[in-house]
Amino acid sequence: MRQVWRVADVRAAEAGLMATLPPGALMQRAAAGLARRCALLLADRGGVYGARVLVLAGSGDNGGDALFAGAHLARRGAAVTALLLTPGRAHAEGLAALRAAGGRVADRPPAVVDLVLDGIVGIGGTGGLRETAEQLAASLTGQRGRDGTPATVVAVDVPSGVAVDTGHVPLTDAGRPRAVRADVTVAFGALKPALVVGPAAELAGEVELVDIGLTPWLRGTPSLQVIEQADVVEWWPALGASSEKYTRGVVGVATGSATYPGAAVLSVAGALAGPTGLVRYAGSAKGEVLHQHPSVIATGRVADAGRVQAWVCGSGLGTGEDSAAELRAVLAAPVPVVLDADALTLLVDGKLADRLRGRDAPIVVTPHDREYARLCGEMPGEDRVAAALRLAAWMNAVVLLKGDHTIIGTPDGRAYVNPTGTPVLATGGTGDVLAGLLGSLLAAGLAPERAAAAAAYLHGLAGREAARGGPVTAPDVAAALRPVLARLG
Repeated sequence: MRQVWRVADVRAAEAGLMATLPPGALMQRAAAGLARRCALLLADRGGVYGARVLVLAGSGDNGGDALFAGAHLARRGAAVTALLLTPGRAHAEGLAALRAAGGRVADRPPAVVDLVLDGIVGIGGTGGLRETAEQLAASLTGQRGRDGTPATVVAVDVPSGVAVDTGHVPLTDAGRPRAVRADVTVAFGALKPALVVGPAAELAGEVELVDIGLTPWLRGTPSLQVIEQADVVEWWPALGASSEKYTRGVVGVATGSATYPGAAVLSVAGALAGPTGLVRYAGSAKGEVLHQHPSVIATGRVADAGRVQAWVCGSGLGTGEDSAAELRAVLAAPVPVVLDADALTLLVDGKLADRLRGRDAPIVVTPHDREYARLCGEMPGEDRVAAALRLAAWMNAVVLLKGDHTIIGTPDGRAYVNPTGTPVLATGGTGDVLAGLLGSLLAAGLAPERAAAAAAYLHGLAGREAARGGPVTAPDVAAALRPVLARLG
């Protein structure tokens, strides 16, 4: 997994590293890495020589990084123009280096710009861009290069204006982000939360991490960790010569109803795509489930389902007394459970939440934002990582907070973010598929946080796979899980 660090941790690491280096050496490392990435981007637009580069430089070290990088590019033949947001407070050494390399300072952007370096505000910025800087950031979409295509915007460390520790992006009265929208962000030494969570992650574009020697100096606990394919491959249960359906795990699925049989079919489909050897279905949609999935063992009630290693409960279950009785039966089983959709409503309306804290077996809950609000009395807000961790601690459960950048929070304060999320999954029934897959991973023996992380990662990939064929439906996502898992190896 890739680690993500808060501003305070990064600042402390920078201070420790700088104490061992000559003055200015760390900034030179950052600027060299930034200039190298810019040169590669310019190579796709006709090369560095003769390229038109605009440096937006604020008053802090972020502006200094941008000015020094501009000097590197100017020495390679680029026509570099610096626009200083606070002319009297620009980084003196960086500005001198730019001028010495042939760069110039202007009070407005040039007519032709191939690449923009966003060095307005760094990781110390708060509250979004001020009005003048925000208007300048908004105008970047109108910049065009020598070939007539939009200028490439490169953010220095983070897009200016975002809330670095949360990923929140303040908006103007007109609804525009008070932040820069970058095509590429070159991060120095460590990933920051705004690059991987919240609406800021979309503004960051493609993120490249430049090694400046910071890693040995990062102390304490990362803010969160980013799931990678190698993690999912490592966690995936291995088959052996003696494997059979029961040793691979049996997952029970208590979902759907006569009113919502599709929820049962989709959650079972998700479970069948996972690593377990057998799926037991319990519910009133058993006829439809057997019609679609004849390998499933189906009964009408949880009490009649037989032995399982994990339960999935809630999708399309309904919220009546019969549904509450089935949820109570699931919670009484001494195995891990996934609670989704109607099960979460029943926890609140049926006052069953106290049953969770007394369970010995693991629990994973999978709310989207509105379900989170029903559980907590408020929406997740600007800091989704903190919100997921609060709910996890209160419920003594692993929380999979669904969204474009799904967050997994654990009761002991660990947090993970899924990088494969996609808006195409915002359609009815895809959460049912996710819950089924998650239950299968739990039944196969994965720890709850690993099961949740792997399920979110694979579900996102399946959404992207399904989107290749056009508009996405939940059955498309369920079907796409199989080729995704095949490529996983």
